[in-house]
Amino acid sequence: MRVLVQRSLNSKVTVSGKVTGEIDKGLVLLVGFTEGDSEKEIDYLVNKTLNLRIFDDENGVMNKSLLDTGGSILSISQFTLYAETNKGKRPSYVKALRSEEASKLYDLFNEKLREHVRVETGIFGADMLVSIQNDGPITILLESR
Repeated sequence: MRVLVQRSLNSKVTVSGKVTGEIDKGLVLLVGFTEGDSEKEIDYLVNKTLNLRIFDDENGVMNKSLLDTGGSILSISQFTLYAETNKGKRPSYVKALRSEEASKLYDLFNEKLREHVRVETGIFGADMLVSIQNDGPITILLESR
């Protein structure tokens, strides 16, 4: 499981011209799954994401987590995080988990996040337009293994 974390000032996702999720200050998460991912990996990355200290404290030092700041999450399914580009010019996605299984894990991931913070999402498998105002810019890749 991979989660690309971006600190955001304002972000939204649009599907077919309709906004399906929007946040102000918080995190945008691009989330991908691979074979063997389970609830254990989800729990690990939920904890890691929520406690990642990438928000400024009173002294301008990145010393606060999302839980400390009361921010929100925009979670976007992103199978392309498992793109393989070693051969040729066209990426291969064979390491990305099949859609049916990934959808279930993605829903579980978001449910676990919602136990702690407000979570907005796109639509799994849809063609989405994601607007991210990356603050910093801060971008961090988290992996479960």
